[in-house]
Amino acid sequence: MFTSLRAARVATFSYFALNGFVLGIWVVHIPAVEQRAGISHATLGWLLLLLGGGAFAGMQITGPLTDRFGARLVVPVSGVFLSAALVLPALATEAWALGAALLVLGLGNGCLDVSMNAHAVQVEAAYRRPVMSAFHAMFSIGGVLASVLSARTLSWGWGPATTLSLVAVAGVVVAVVSFPGLLARPQNAPAEEEPAERKRRPVPLQIWVLAALALMLMLSEGAAADWSALAMRDVLGASPATAALAYGAFATAMTAGRFVIDRVAARVGPVAVLRWGAALAALALVLVVWSPSIPVALAGWTLFGAGLAGTIPQLFSAAGHSDPAAAATNVSRVAGLGYLGMLAGPAVIGALTHVVPLNVAFLLPLVFCAIAAVSAGTLRKGGPAGVARGHGTPAGVGEGYQPR
Repeated sequence: MFTSLRAARVATFSYFALNGFVLGIWVVHIPAVEQRAGISHATLGWLLLLLGGGAFAGMQITGPLTDRFGARLVVPVSGVFLSAALVLPALATEAWALGAALLVLGLGNGCLDVSMNAHAVQVEAAYRRPVMSAFHAMFSIGGVLASVLSARTLSWGWGPATTLSLVAVAGVVVAVVSFPGLLARPQNAPAEEEPAERKRRPVPLQIWVLAALALMLMLSEGAAADWSALAMRDVLGASPATAALAYGAFATAMTAGRFVIDRVAARVGPVAVLRWGAALAALALVLVVWSPSIPVALAGWTLFGAGLAGTIPQLFSAAGHSDPAAAATNVSRVAGLGYLGMLAGPAVIGALTHVVPLNVAFLLPLVFCAIAAVSAGTLRKGGPAGVARGHGTPAGVGEGYQPR
């Protein structure tokens, strides 16, 4: 059966949007779920660690499974799993039940995250040009749509069980309907190795470097998500409404940037995107740390989002292209460590505020962005440079693909 690349790209867009939409719906309903379960904010904070732990475990499990069975099988199964798991937190009435529900929801998130990124690498290889950043933009769009829908359903007085159940059903439908567009494993894919042989293969140093960079950059992203508004309020004395614009400016710039980064990467290459994007993010944090006024700080957060927009997609793409036989496993390593950075970011910045002012604490992500800029050359070895430039035989192009 032949699958057009256009259909494959649309299907991949659907799964990225689905992932962002499901997580966005969950985030908006956290207060209602917390109230239903009858737990404190402190207890919720601890239970949310199970969500992160489940996601990390799902990433590590799904990477090898995707390499073994193919993204065409694992992606839709993961999409159905994540969508169905969304119902569980809404049904929890006790702390232990909510903890178990969040563990399962996190597991589903990790499974879909890695498998859909692995398929995105496959689509990018077949296109022979960068397309990864736009997929990540669709994840953000899914979150935005979730917030809009949730605002409407909450205004109608719908409880979390009703909304999350309906979204779960819709998510299952999207996961199943999008399945035919996914690419099959290419005929010229590397021969499958025995599990014991695969385990003996050392992990390339490049993958660990990419994973470390993902940790630093996603920690920086997490710091912006959780502390940008507070910094505007506490450091510059902004009103709550004005302070909220900080994260809005950051998120909007990042989402918009991801829709144009692919074209930039096709012209200048992924190394330049990572180097100059991370450098711009570092310079933006200079404005944030030493901002004399609210407009300058807002400009800093906007530039920070624009700078980070293309960095993580380049790291995931490089990990997937470095070894076609272990593409998903390598993506799971980079994404897993990056996800830990995202979770740790708010806590690390919070700990630093005990010894330095909040704006000074942003010097840590500033340093991390600078390190990423200096280390951008890591993408050259085994990275998607050939895909970005359109040279060589793209991994993943063979029987079963019908470009149009």
